[in-house]
Amino acid sequence: MNEWQLKYRLVPYATHEAESRGRLYDEPESATRGCFQRDRDRIIHAAAFRRLAYKTQVFVNHEGDFFRTRLTHSLEVAQIARSICRYLKLNEDLGEALALAHDLGHPPFGHAGEDALQEMMVPFGGFDHNAQSLHVVTQMESRYVNWDGLNLTWETLEGIVKHNGPLVTNGIEVVLPRSIAEYAEKQDLELHTYAGPEAQVAAIADDIAYNNHDIDDGLRAGLFSILDLSDVPLVGPIFADVGKNFPDVDISRRIHEAVRRLIGAMVSDLLDETTRRIMDLAPKDASSIRGHVQPVASFSHVMNNNDASIKNFLYENMYRHYKLNRMTSKGRRVVKDLFQLLLKEPECLPTEWRRQAGPPNSESTAWLVAEYIAGMTDRYALDEHKRLFDLQARIS
Repeated sequence: MNEWQLKYRLVPYATHEAESRGRLYDEPESATRGCFQRDRDRIIHAAAFRRLAYKTQVFVNHEGDFFRTRLTHSLEVAQIARSICRYLKLNEDLGEALALAHDLGHPPFGHAGEDALQEMMVPFGGFDHNAQSLHVVTQMESRYVNWDGLNLTWETLEGIVKHNGPLVTNGIEVVLPRSIAEYAEKQDLELHTYAGPEAQVAAIADDIAYNNHDIDDGLRAGLFSILDLSDVPLVGPIFADVGKNFPDVDISRRIHEAVRRLIGAMVSDLLDETTRRIMDLAPKDASSIRGHVQPVASFSHVMNNNDASIKNFLYENMYRHYKLNRMTSKGRRVVKDLFQLLLKEPECLPTEWRRQAGPPNSESTAWLVAEYIAGMTDRYALDEHKRLFDLQARIS
């Protein structure tokens, strides 16, 4: 074993490839890549992953080339997750795969699009983007001759489904999202436990990434100022320190310096608290972490409070800003218009989708329409809306 392998050898409670629970459909393993590397590569090559480039994170795609999209957000999450996994000697490839896959089921127009689709789907069981991500990688990606979906490992599928924690707690009967309930009949993802350590890292890396890039994008869009951030715990002192030490540096560089310090502070806190929890638990394997009563990957109590303060600030000063409200209002209307028309008139669906549709206003058609809309990019949704509602638009 060389020096690099010794340095980065996985701890016993990491998710080891040799102990993977495998794939739903048996297939020969690669001679050159581990099973989680293959998962990551399959996700990157998926059509749904490419479409993230034109899906809203906060700003609608056409608002500017500089702002984050679902794709750049996913890449930033992957970078943070991989760095954390490496430091903790967890499985980097699995952490990266989960980070890249976590938003595959998001509809166009960000959370506004998801909220609109959820509202439209209430009579039919609701809509959940984590469940849709599972549906994308297990059914909708049609690339392989022997099965539908990407045939990812059990560990990757588990992490996608449990991005927000266990779905069943204390034995309480719950109504699972349809896609998850259907898949659970094929393969038990142990919905009553937490996910493995790498999935927990990917989930909190998601928080770190979007908090900080939303501060960055919000400042650059002029939705709020550095002065407005003064009273936000952690954020205000870091920006003040950067301003004090680099008064003559242009504001763009000062913003970048402050944001990278914020990310560093959050990652350092996460590493310290996670290490402490692991030492207290002394897990023997990844199953010990899954079965624990709380996640092991976590911020400290102080950083959790800081995180909540940042989210509150962004909610009040960015997500509810009138400029964003106008954009998100348009997005919600587009999604609702498309859903209502296609549910009532499924004959307007493209041919390959129309063949799968049920009767108008039926539950089966509602789910098909929701899947169709969830896969749209912002641009495609706007174009489809124009084709269906603008009498002068060309039909293509």
